[in-house]
Amino acid sequence: MPRKMMGDYFIDGRVALDPVPLAEGKRATVMYKGLLAKSGADAIYLHCGYGHDNWTNVKTIPMTKQTEDTWVAEVPIEGTTKFNFCFKDGADHWDTNSGLNWGCEII
Repeated sequence: MPRKMMGDYFIDGRVALDPVPLAEGKRATVMYKGLLAKSGADAIYLHCGYGHDNWTNVKTIPMTKQTEDTWVAEVPIEGTTKFNFCFKDGADHWDTNSGLNWGCEII
């Protein structure tokens, strides 16, 4: 379960979602403070999709730099089961949470 921290719902200290729980048809903000952000990437993209086993409706969304090490993106929640995501930078380096990606159930 995400924990409340500084007004955002952080999943693990590197990634936050707002609002939680996610609801189909609504929009969510994803905040990223992970390895790519701390490495000084010039561009970071949210790579996301829906489902439990195979991702569907996969998108790559440019994120906006909010502070020196914080990037944000707004995404429509279009699935009905689970929102899955990871991140990549402009040099195609990925942060996949050690291959696990991140995810949150949709209500």
